[in-house]
Amino acid sequence: MGGSVSCCISPGESPKIHRREVELEECPITTTEDVSEDTGTYLQHISDRELPDELAHETNPSDHPRASTLFLNKSQTDVREKRKSNYLNHMSPGLLSKKYSSCSTIYIDDSTVSQPNLKSTIKCVALAIYYHIKNRDSNRSLDIFDEKQHPLSREKVPDDYSVVDPEHKLIYSFIRTLFRSAQLTAECAIVTLVYLERLLTYAEMDICPCNWKRIVLGAILLASKVWDDQAVWNVDYCQILKDITVEDMNEMERHFLELLQFNINVPASVYAKYYFDLRSLADDNNLSFPLEPLSNKRAQKLEAISRLCEDKYKDLNKSALRRSVSADNLVGVKNSQAVLS
Repeated sequence: MGGSVSCCISPGESPKIHRREVELEECPITTTEDVSEDTGTYLQHISDRELPDELAHETNPSDHPRASTLFLNKSQTDVREKRKSNYLNHMSPGLLSKKYSSCSTIYIDDSTVSQPNLKSTIKCVALAIYYHIKNRDSNRSLDIFDEKQHPLSREKVPDDYSVVDPEHKLIYSFIRTLFRSAQLTAECAIVTLVYLERLLTYAEMDICPCNWKRIVLGAILLASKVWDDQAVWNVDYCQILKDITVEDMNEMERHFLELLQFNINVPASVYAKYYFDLRSLADDNNLSFPLEPLSNKRAQKLEAISRLCEDKYKDLNKSALRRSVSADNLVGVKNSQAVLS
């Protein structure tokens, strides 16, 4: 994936996904003449070669968990203006549709960081992309993502395609169609947003009306292959988008990977940051996650999951303390079975 060899050999069939070993350039080794006798030979660590120095600092949100996400920063301008307008016009923010817990009833949603709600997550990701387009700094783009040069359908591209910003509903409909047809998970949507912001940062480009569909498609294509165990092949997307060719998909994927500098790693801390920032974005825009009263059955299930996690981490800690034991023993830790009464 991402190399000169395309992911799909022929449009008629889908080969298995193979991870191609990336040939690393030889590490610069300092000779003994350049170092003292106490330090010995210096070997550059692989992490020093994966990211350039200018991208390794903490200001890149797609790589560092402490950096604020780009979409949340871009949305704050609209949120502040909306609140200011409501205050000056003495307007109510609207009916309080959000449910709050009480002494007798506890409301929780079914979305967690490990199992997000699919529909709500896609809505939030579409809203994040909407703010990216609306509050973009300029219109920097690349030809490979231009929809007029590489159309996704045979329909004529409107003359004002590069001027009119898409609505949130249009972006949501496009993403939902791809996720529903390819049967992708909510976690894949979050990783899609991570890759999208990483592309904008690394390539120093903007997502705008002329390129948003192909950028989103490329990010979804890559995220589905990296995240899901059973990846969706390029030829499958050609069945969803009838007029696009496998060759075009392969070329776009290759350019996407090159612009990411083949950095497809998403740390757990970065993933969690994007998840909670998406929830903050939903709260700021009145996109509430579906809340349901906590039932006895649901409470027992949550208690069982919590007990399983506690047992798992206890066993892992015990195994980690045995320094003489091989690291292979850390895999396949036996978990206690939870019994629901």
